[in-house]
Amino acid sequence: MIILIDSHAHIDFDAFDDDRSELFTKMKAQGIEGVLIPGISPLHWKKQLHVANEYECSYAIGVHPWFVGDDVEYDIALLKEECQHQLNNPAFVAIGEAGLDKIRKRNWAQQLNCFEKQIQLAVELEKPLIIHAVKAHNEVIELLQSYRPKFTGVIHGFYGSPQLALRYINLGFKLGIGGLLLNDESKKLHQTVKDIPLENFLIETDSPSMLPKNSDQVRNSPLLLPQIVSKLSKLSAKSVTLISEQLRLNYAQAFECKRFK
Repeated sequence: MIILIDSHAHIDFDAFDDDRSELFTKMKAQGIEGVLIPGISPLHWKKQLHVANEYECSYAIGVHPWFVGDDVEYDIALLKEECQHQLNNPAFVAIGEAGLDKIRKRNWAQQLNCFEKQIQLAVELEKPLIIHAVKAHNEVIELLQSYRPKFTGVIHGFYGSPQLALRYINLGFKLGIGGLLLNDESKKLHQTVKDIPLENFLIETDSPSMLPKNSDQVRNSPLLLPQIVSKLSKLSAKSVTLISEQLRLNYAQAFECKRFK
């Protein structure tokens, strides 16, 4: 049976409160056996960890650039404390969602500070990083290069060119491919999937966000994964079975997860 893993889904968000158990039942029926829930802020961690524990999900802990406050030192102190509490839990697999986003530029100085401190924490704890990078790839890569090669991770929601993809791959990162792949106008991303070897990708949904444009749903969910794999199959001219097996290995490699090897 094909096993799929959503490497980035905010399944803890309020949008799933009414039917979360039903959704997990539907996921299992479609062979979706794993979900990684990223962290976004201290205010959200408690619920996130509760959901992760209840539904046996892997998780990351971090501060998303949209939620970086004015007092970065305080946020990072809370992050370090929470990470220490979770260190012995094998479901705690990464630091993040961390990164930089120029669409929300009002806290840019704080974003830079918080992102670098999360890189340092990932190095210290020997955890991979889940990175959010929007219109800030040069800045993200510059910071990552300064710590190379002490950690790896995944570039969440990647939608760039093969040239940009190789810059991240050469730093040891995998690329999270999601619903944007299903949009006809995502030509750069389509070319990336055609040109770059499959072992460099993970699949994700960023649920409940990042619905493809042709969707008739009101929210995204991990149930989108089979469509993403089907599109990967068409673009790469490889079978769905082969792609699914490789993606499972990629996930295990990225997050050192024996369960999915």
